[in-house]
Amino acid sequence: MAKKTSSTSAGTLATVALKAAGVPFTAHSYTHDPENTNFGLEAATLMGVAPERVFKTLMAEVGDSLVVAVVPVNGSLDLKALAQALGHKKAAMADPATAQRRSGYVLGGISPLGQRHHSPTIVDESALQYATIYVSGGRRGFDVELSPTCLITLTQAITAKIGHPV
Repeated sequence: MAKKTSSTSAGTLATVALKAAGVPFTAHSYTHDPENTNFGLEAATLMGVAPERVFKTLMAEVGDSLVVAVVPVNGSLDLKALAQALGHKKAAMADPATAQRRSGYVLGGISPLGQRHHSPTIVDESALQYATIYVSGGRRGFDVELSPTCLITLTQAITAKIGHPV
């Protein structure tokens, strides 16, 4: 079962960035099972939230750049759509170690917020149909709930249809 915590109790790079920008958010903690590698669906289940409102953060290589892709946890990233959204022909998933170094987070806890190095960010357009969405708060077992428009503004993201239902 997930616990709601106040927005002032968590101290990750993501929450520091949210607080510094004055963005309202709600922190949600849950007990992550170390055996579970499907981090996003685990989060949705334990928080009791529809999986289409919980978004995972992935890193991909597009052209010569690493980019951040934010898509619903109940689907997958459409690499071709991601590349097209950025004016390229193809994209590939980033090496996990590279993603961790670039973002400053561990896999399963990569947040689109407060990353060590800013990367171009693309949020799946489905996020805009909700008043709030959930993204990793910067560690496994911790998500933040915020307005998708605040996420887009803070990360300087663009939106595109980059998610693919599974």
